[in-house]
Amino acid sequence: MTIKEKLLELFESNKGRYFSGEEIAQKLCVSRAAVWKAVNSLRNAGYEIDAVTNKGYCLSAKTDILSSQGIQKYLNSQCRNMELTVLPTVCSTNAMMREKAESGAPQGCAVISNEQTQGRGRYGRNFFSPQGTGIYMSLLLRPSNYSASQAVRITTMAAVAMCEAIEEVSDEQAQIKWVNDIFVKGKKVCGILTEASFGLESGTLEYAVLGVGINVYYPKEGFPEELRQTAGAVFECTQDDVKNKLTAAFLNGFMEFYQAQDQSGYVRKYRERSLAVGKHISVIFADQARNAVVYGVDEECRLLVRYDDGQTERLSYGEIEIKFEEDKLS
Repeated sequence: MTIKEKLLELFESNKGRYFSGEEIAQKLCVSRAAVWKAVNSLRNAGYEIDAVTNKGYCLSAKTDILSSQGIQKYLNSQCRNMELTVLPTVCSTNAMMREKAESGAPQGCAVISNEQTQGRGRYGRNFFSPQGTGIYMSLLLRPSNYSASQAVRITTMAAVAMCEAIEEVSDEQAQIKWVNDIFVKGKKVCGILTEASFGLESGTLEYAVLGVGINVYYPKEGFPEELRQTAGAVFECTQDDVKNKLTAAFLNGFMEFYQAQDQSGYVRKYRERSLAVGKHISVIFADQARNAVVYGVDEECRLLVRYDDGQTERLSYGEIEIKFEEDKLS
């Protein structure tokens, strides 16, 4: 760990507390000149560090910058040993994690970034991932004996965990648009993409990469034209250390669901947060759309739909469009 990283760990664990240069030097076993250089390096990285004569240095409580040290302090004991890699920018966190997975990286490691230059969503679509306003994260999982049909659990667990994380750090209610989008105040604030590798002989999951992208704040330039009607953010203005809190809250919640012996516990929460149940929708397959009504979610989080011709179906994949202007079912 570099002097800069050690200093950030000290500051993150003691936000709002002043340390003299001499005290820091003693704690880190370095010279005061090295402390001064590390402080300036953190300032250049965007950290607001106050310096007061006879008091020393202090990391402002209003700082909201993602860091492994900042996330770690909010993780519970179950997640405290997770390997976290936090980067200013990446091509794609999922692509980077797939490379790590193929190289034998362990379950539970995560890549987290402030920006993606080539973020991806479902069906190969681009995922808007601008600098500084969101959290873009991929988590490596190596579940035992997961079939292809069971892999959807990872996405649905993540959806519930993200809803609960948003509600933990904000006053907002979060809901799920089947299967992988999180909405706040009628706007999409988060997308989830799970990519998996299966053994040809066993047909079971070798590993899964869980990708999550969340709009914490609105971009200064606004969303691109094609997203302005549908995209939103959790917060209107900057909050104190909320990116680290939100990331940790998601990891804590997801790993609790994932490691539980009985994984059915999250299904009730998924149903409660469903935006689709009781709504009129269009079910979209390729270039075809069929009108339907959603009458429930089953134990595998499949969407239960009834088409206009009376036919029913349990949807385990595909895409839907909710007709919000329609009344709920009586």
